[in-house]
Amino acid sequence: MYPIIDCHCHIYPDKIAEKASQATGEFYEIPMRYNGTASELKTLGENTQITHYVVFSVATTPKQVASINNFIASLVAENNNMTGLGTLHPDSEDIEGDIENLISLGLKGVKLHPDIQGFKVDDYRCLKIYELCEGRLPVLIHAGDSRYDMSNPNRIKPILEIYKNLTVIGAHFGGYSVWDEAIPELMKYDNFYVDSSSTFPFITPKKAVEFIRSYGAHKVMFGTDYPMWDPKEEVDYLLKLNLSEDEYEKIFYENAQKLFNISL
Repeated sequence: MYPIIDCHCHIYPDKIAEKASQATGEFYEIPMRYNGTASELKTLGENTQITHYVVFSVATTPKQVASINNFIASLVAENNNMTGLGTLHPDSEDIEGDIENLISLGLKGVKLHPDIQGFKVDDYRCLKIYELCEGRLPVLIHAGDSRYDMSNPNRIKPILEIYKNLTVIGAHFGGYSVWDEAIPELMKYDNFYVDSSSTFPFITPKKAVEFIRSYGAHKVMFGTDYPMWDPKEEVDYLLKLNLSEDEYEKIFYENAQKLFNISL
């Protein structure tokens, strides 16, 4: 069996984890399975083949950016099976300084959640983030929501076309709850990758294979969206799709290893 990298894990400090997780569950009207702590994530991992985690949190205000990035960096320093992504906020007065600090902390990319952070992906306020990350840091973006128009394909396309050297990873196969709109629109961009998080519970295995092969396995990464779903169930679902060994290797670890510069 090959190693498995879970490229989509929300982690919170222990004292606020349960409250933060529940707030996310309420936002999506989905009961949260777990509490969002690093210790719980590691315990769950003992029951799966997952060997490495990409962890992050998001800042809902500019003032939270530094403390969250410090927290994720300290977590990674204590756990050699974790890779951290930083958070940014477009209303920060010093986005360049935030990015330099993020890099100095050893974080390997940026996670944005427009729907929860309260901005549109293509808002002019965000352009500085993409400009400064282009060619330097991959950006993992929560993508899609049929209830809003913050991160849907029409918002992501201009970014891919303007910042052609920016590596963008669209969470949730590029369009949570708007998959049939997202995939035809976004699959053609060479700088666009996706993860599998928060998708399998809503689609058939046949549809999952269709999604993977539409993008190409070389552009798909495995992710659980912890603490929302059960990691073992997510792994088992993917294994039952009867993909080729090459496809599994790319999805389970090779793509994430390359994009986030992970040593296994």
